[in-house]
Amino acid sequence: MENNTIQFELVSPEAKLVSEPVKMAIIPGDEGEFGVLAGHASLVASLQPGVVELHGEQDGVEPRRIFIAGGFADVSADGCTVLAEEAMLVSDLDQSSIEQQISDLREDLDRAEEELDKARVQRRLNLENAKLSAITGKLAAFS
Repeated sequence: MENNTIQFELVSPEAKLVSEPVKMAIIPGDEGEFGVLAGHASLVASLQPGVVELHGEQDGVEPRRIFIAGGFADVSADGCTVLAEEAMLVSDLDQSSIEQQISDLREDLDRAEEELDKARVQRRLNLENAKLSAITGKLAAFS
């Protein structure tokens, strides 16, 4: 029988979070989402904040969803490694605290006077909006 899985690894600065065979991984690339299956062409891609979906070997099981704050993916025919700036299970994200953080960051953005401060706050706001989108399944307003 042909092996139709790839070895998937997800590593953040804190730890190796995932190391297991999967049928498919869906990854949020800077150019859009892309799927990785066994036999995929080799590539290195930069990633945007979003959700990595891991489809396990068993059919009918919900994919594991992991939020990443960006990073890089190294893909080959038999493996995929994601180096994430930050990563956490979508189920561990707290919607009410993220919504409060977004509200606070919008106030900070309104008060910021220096362009550098505005850019720093906007990056954090975009990240929190991406987390909220991961929970709700809806695109958040990135402003």
